Amino acid sequence: VNNNGVISFDTRVSQYTPDPFPLADGRPFVAPFWADVDNVLGGDVFYRETTDPTLLARLTGDIKQYFPAVPFAATWAFVATWDHVAYYGSTTTKGNTFQAVLTTDTKMSFVIFNYWDIQWTTGAASDGDAETGLGGTPAHAGFNSGDDTNFYNIPGSETDAIINITETSNVNVPGRWVFQVDDFKVTGVPTEVPKMAAANNCWL
Repeated sequence: VNNNGVISFDTRVSQYTPDPFPLADGRPFVAPFWADVDNVLGGDVFYRETTDPTLLARLTGDIKQYFPAVPFAATWAFVATWDHVAYYGSTTTKGNTFQAVLTTDTKMSFVIFNYWDIQWTTGAASDGDAETGLGGTPAHAGFNSGDDTNFYNIPGSETDAIINITETSNVNVPGRWVFQVDDFKVTGVPTEVPKMAAANNCWL
C-alpha cells in the first residue's frame, strides 16, 4: 500500500504525479486515487487483510448484486483506507477519504473503490494550488494490469472532474466503482457512467 493512493504488486510506487493507463513501464497496480498524498501533513492510511465472515458475507452479497450471473462467494479480502489525507504543500485542512477493497474466492477476483469525501485533486509538486488543492495535474483513478490491453481509466481522471468521483459509479451506488479483474481482465464496465442512486452506502 503506497501513501499516494495506489496499491502495487511488484514494487512500490513513489511517483506522485499520475500518468494515464496503460503505463509504458508495465507496472501493475490499482489506483483508487493516484495523487500527491501527504499524510504527514494530515490523515492516516490503514490497511488490513481479513477473512472476517461478516465482511465476506457483505462483499459476497454486493458482488452478486452487481454481477448476478457470477457464482461468487468471497473467501478473502484486503481493505486499504486513506482517511482524511492531505496533499503535498497544503496550507489548509482539506482531506480526502477513500478506500480500495480487493476480494477473491480463489477463482474470481474483484476490485472495489469507495469514495467518501474528496476535497482536493492535486498536490503542489504536481502544479496544484497550495491553498485549494486544485489545478495542475489532477488525480487518476483506475487500474493497470502491466500490459497494453487490460487497464481502465475511470472517467474524469486527470481532469478537474475527478473531484466529483463521490457522485459517480458503474454499479449505481454513488462513490463506488467495481471491477471483475480475473487476471486483470476488465468486465462489466459501462461505456457511460450510469445514473446515480439516491444515497451513498458503500463504506466497508
